[in-house]
Amino acid sequence: MRLLLTSDTHLPTRAASLPEALMTAVDGADAVIHAGDWVDEATLDLLESRSHRLIGVCGNNDGPGLRLRLPEVAYAELEGVRFAVVHETGAASGRERRCAARFPDVDVLVFGHSHIPWDTTAGRLRLLNPGSPTDRRRQPLCSFMTLTVADGKAYDATLHRLPPRR
Repeated sequence: MRLLLTSDTHLPTRAASLPEALMTAVDGADAVIHAGDWVDEATLDLLESRSHRLIGVCGNNDGPGLRLRLPEVAYAELEGVRFAVVHETGAASGRERRCAARFPDVDVLVFGHSHIPWDTTAGRLRLLNPGSPTDRRRQPLCSFMTLTVADGKAYDATLHRLPPRR
């Protein structure tokens, strides 16, 4: 099963639309995970309409409409891999320890907020932040991730850097 991981789309404040490379990856994914800060409901509607399965949470920049439609934490089991999705995990220092304690029965935690790609482990917990496809912040390029899950294992986590917008 091929997953697309994204977060912090911030439409329309950071970009007018989602990058074509991201949307192509959405079309090819078995499931899409979005770790919050959609900002507008139209982005949620678009990804719901284009995704085979969408798992998402609200973020700190999401208003009442999105908060009514999305949880703060989402859980899913995909191909035997237990996922949690949350927008914010706090400071980078001590993140692995805090998240392992907060999510003891999870295999993969997908998070956002910082716009900084992240791929670490804490025991058996893997922590993934795909960055942002629309707002690179202090990163050289915008990004998203893909991940493969099968037979209870997550592998081939790939960070996809997007070309600069014109």
